Formats: sequence, C-alpha cells, structure tokens
Amino acid sequence: MLVAEIEAMQEELTAWRRDIHAHPELGFEENRTADFVAQKLEEFGIQVHRGVGKTGVVGVLRQGNETRSIGLRADMDALPIHEQNNFAHCSTHKGTMHACGHDGHTVMLLAAAKYLAQTKAFLGQVNFIFQPAEEGLGGALAMIEDGLFERFPCDRIYAMHNGPGLPVGKFAAVPGVRTAAGAFFDVTIQGKGGHGAYPHLAVDPIPITAELIGSLQTIVSRMISPNDSAVFSITKVHSGDAYNVIPDSACLSGTVRTFSMELMDKIEERVVVLAKSVAEAYGASAEVSFRVLFHPVMNEAGATAFAGDVCSALVGDGNVVRKGAPGTGSEDFSFMTEKVPGCYVIIGNGESSSSLHNPNYDFNDDALVYGGSFFARVVEQELPN
Repeated sequence: MLVAEIEAMQEELTAWRRDIHAHPELGFEENRTADFVAQKLEEFGIQVHRGVGKTGVVGVLRQGNETRSIGLRADMDALPIHEQNNFAHCSTHKGTMHACGHDGHTVMLLAAAKYLAQTKAFLGQVNFIFQPAEEGLGGALAMIEDGLFERFPCDRIYAMHNGPGLPVGKFAAVPGVRTAAGAFFDVTIQGKGGHGAYPHLAVDPIPITAELIGSLQTIVSRMISPNDSAVFSITKVHSGDAYNVIPDSACLSGTVRTFSMELMDKIEERVVVLAKSVAEAYGASAEVSFRVLFHPVMNEAGATAFAGDVCSALVGDGNVVRKGAPGTGSEDFSFMTEKVPGCYVIIGNGESSSSLHNPNYDFNDDALVYGGSFFARVVEQELPN
C-alpha cells in the first residue's frame, strides 16, 4: 500500500510540481529550483548543502548512530524546448520547458524527505541528492568530482524516471544494463573554397561530406556484429552561405548509442578513421570531436531485487515489471552507479502521456504519491529501526 501520509500531501505536491514546471531552468542554471528545494528541506528540518556540482543540492537526514547510508537522487534541469501546452502551469520561460519530468522527480523526492523528517522511522543516514544538468551537460560527474560520495557516503543509491506509456501505479525494476551509453560527435571537413562556376579550382567539402555520410552508415551495418546493438544517427549537416560560392568547410554532427563502452570505443575509432581517410582521398582534411556524455546505467542485482520488492509491497506483484530489454535513451545516473551499487526505477506516467522531450509533454501529478512512497519505503526498509 502507498504511504498514507504522502497520499495526504497530493494537493501540496501538485502545487510544488506545477510551480517548478512553470519556472524551468537549463542545466547548471537551476538557481530558482535549487532555492525552492533548499527552502523546503530546511522547513522539514533537514541539513542542507548547496553548490554541490555548481547548482546541486544535498539534504542530509540522520537518525541514531548506525553507519549505513542510502542515497536518493532526483534530477532538476529542464530542456531547450518551446512548450506547446496551454494549461495554467505552462512554462513562463520562452524556449525552455520541463519536457522530461524532472519537475516531478524533484517533487517525489521532496515528498519522501518531508515524510521521513516527520516520522524518523529509520536508523542511519539518508542523502537526498538533487542533481543539476542531467541533460547531457555532465551534472552527475560534476557532483562526483565535487566529492559527492566522499562527503555523503552511500551504501546504495536509487533514482527514478517516469515512463510515458506505462500506467500510473506501475513500476519497472529490472537488473542489468538499463540505458545506453551516449555520445555526440562533430566532423568538420576542411576543403578549399572557390567560385561555384570553377569547381576544379576548389576542394569542395560538400560532396566529400555526402560520401562520408554514406560511409559512416556502414559502421553499424557492416562493422558491428549483428549480435551487438548500436544506434548511429547523423542529425545535422551544415555548409555554405551562397548559391555561387563553394564553401571552405562542411560539418556533420550526430549521436551514438551503445550498451557497452567497448562498443562505443570501437565506433569512435571507426568514425575517426573513416572521416580522415575519406577526406584525404579528395585532398581535404577532417577533424573529429567525439564526446561520450553518458555510460550505460547498470542496475545492481541486489539493489534491483530489493527495489522490486518495495514496489510490489506498494502496488502488488502484478504491477511491477522485473524483466525487459534496455532502452537506447541515456541517463547520467550511470556515473553514480559506477561508484555505488544502485537501481534506476521506472514509474508509470500514464498510457496517454506524450513522449519525453516532446513540446506537449507534462508530468502526471497522479504519479507523485507513488514515487514519494517508493523513496520513503526504500529508506525505511534499507535502514530499519
């Protein structure tokens, strides 16, 4: 069953969530959101640490002299998307919106923090980790490099993400790899500009880029085993400014997703070799920037079995998914689970929910009490009094 005290907070939690949704902030700019979080934690009587990983916030709640400690993590940042919803809590910041539900994640963790601060029904330490800049800007690494786990040790760590399409009241807690490693890349072809009427006097980067696009697509289809999964997507191509001018350079960009770092390294190597060799064949040169932003999230077996049992106690075994293939989305909680055993849980956002990173998306407020109850029960059962 859900935590009755958290169910009773529904109206309050909804107001908090909609306030954050109306005031979205991009990565490492979450100053208002961090202020909101810190103020609430202080109201609850929880010790607050600001500026962890620039705009991150960590709340610490301790009971007794037990040395065990649990980390609970929520992300706070929004996305550079113009919201197309028209409800009352729509984004007031043009071009920025909470299109991934981090507003809901933040409030679910605040719900658990308020409840645990009131009941104190545990022994040990809870670290409430409110992370900035999850959306590809390195917020998790920034907190880790700022001494997150040295300053706030965790025996296990848990995080949650909403899942559009999964009914509210259902969870997924699946062991093993859950999300993909993710990288962004840019390839710049440097040719020699000239007059469009005299191409023989120039080194045109555009047909070189076109050939390179075809060559790069063979990485997955011809250089990677069919037993391995990878996504290679070219998403941007830019060159030239005039009809009659052959440009000096062209740039193509995109993203790569894999379920292992070994495969990611192999793809990076092939991108560099193909780009440089194709460019050289036509008298041009190539520069490659390949940036790995995410590692795969690995759910540790013990923590995941425990999380699944917590979910089952809340909503029943039939509403908990414990098996399934990983997704090709990426999540920088991966860097935390490389340091501390943990579990990344999916919580239902409703079957009619718009997809993540969509301008019509909104977090489902009905899910708030489910996520808050999960975080609260994890602490009570991991740190029994």
